[in-house]
Amino acid sequence: MRQLTFASLQVKNLEASKEFYEKKLGFEIGTTNPQACVFKYNQGEASFAIRTPLEPLEEKELGIGVAIWFAVDETVDELREKYIAEGITTAGPLIDTPFGRAFHVKDLDGYKLTFLNAI
Repeated sequence: MRQLTFASLQVKNLEASKEFYEKKLGFEIGTTNPQACVFKYNQGEASFAIRTPLEPLEEKELGIGVAIWFAVDETVDELREKYIAEGITTAGPLIDTPFGRAFHVKDLDGYKLTFLNAI
């Protein structure tokens, strides 16, 4: 293996998650169908999907151990403040990582999205 080309996250409520990613985080919707929604970020440089479950998810905790990292052009300080102003309560503190300055946001299912100013 030499490159990851796509990621898809199973979500409990496709419409609620779609609204969170589009309206709160500002992701651009690429394509949709009744089972999935593909998002673009940073003019399509990154893409991933959320989808209806492939197996029953009742009584299961999603998002544990999953983190998706996005390098961003604007400063993470500004982006974090923007997300907080949009009402996102799951934005974590700013941190310095070996890869650059970053912060995390948890989505509705507990998946961790990390936004990073790469070194």
